[in-house]
Amino acid sequence: MKVLFIGGTGNISSAVSRFALSQGIDLYHLNRGTGKQEIAGAKSIHADIKNAAAAANVLEGHTWDAVVDWIGFLPADVERDIALFAGKTKQYIFISSASVYQKPVTHPIITESTPLANPFWEYSRNKIACEERLMKEYRDSGFPATIVRPSLTYDTVIPLAFGGWTDYTIIDRMKKGKPVIVPGDGTSIWQTTHADDFAKGFVPLIGHQQTMGHAFHITTDELLTWNQYYQATAAAAGVTANIVHIPSEDISRIAEKLGMGGIRGTLWGDKSWSVIFDNSKIKRFAPGYCATIPFAQGIRRTLAYFEADPARCRVNDEANDTAAKILNEWNKH
Repeated sequence: MKVLFIGGTGNISSAVSRFALSQGIDLYHLNRGTGKQEIAGAKSIHADIKNAAAAANVLEGHTWDAVVDWIGFLPADVERDIALFAGKTKQYIFISSASVYQKPVTHPIITESTPLANPFWEYSRNKIACEERLMKEYRDSGFPATIVRPSLTYDTVIPLAFGGWTDYTIIDRMKKGKPVIVPGDGTSIWQTTHADDFAKGFVPLIGHQQTMGHAFHITTDELLTWNQYYQATAAAAGVTANIVHIPSEDISRIAEKLGMGGIRGTLWGDKSWSVIFDNSKIKRFAPGYCATIPFAQGIRRTLAYFEADPARCRVNDEANDTAAKILNEWNKH
């Protein structure tokens, strides 16, 4: 199969690229060519996808068995892709987000038929709008859209509810014995998936003729609390976490009071709720799919990735300052 990834070298898409290549897929990456990371075996096409005319020029003459957009966030991105790929691909896979599912949660078991509604996070509402536009195009013209909704998926990021992600700050705090904030009482249940496991569910969907018009989430079946995630991360770093529990509402309120926006969306729009993702559907379409990397193992691999290059062990002063201000305000009251 000849497959195009728009993006392809990110936290999730790198793992999927490697697995796709191992399965014999003829893989192309469309990106600006400015990043340092290359995936051995993938062919590069260089253009800025945001410049539709330039993208159309470099893609002239190509047809695809599947196109995957890893970096579409807005309805305008979907409109551009429909114009670029209608009639030129047998399948178009849009990477959405499991944060699109109904908030507040009215039932903790999440299936692909759970309603899509998120009043707390604009990111999620934009993803919902993208999905709705694609499904309309599928119904109206047969545009071969498939939707995939990753949840908190990690490899080259630290997937914690507050304080983690692309830098080393949370690990530095743990190693120095500084307090780390865990939202709520830390007992909310979550599923965090290693990108290598996600890839094993995703790649069988590529070129699968029965997936058009369908949506899928792909997660681990391992259920952990946020306390367990932070404790396992600290153990991987060789320390014990100095955990301070602060209600998500108070974290959000204090952050907004201090002019630090954006936190409410990721907490109330996603990580504050106990959820259990039912993976029955992906297992029907990708027989044999099973996530096999427990978090305690996966986070050690992630920390090894960070620590293999001192440049990755960047401590973000702003993130430290945010944590200190929230802790200070919380302690006052």
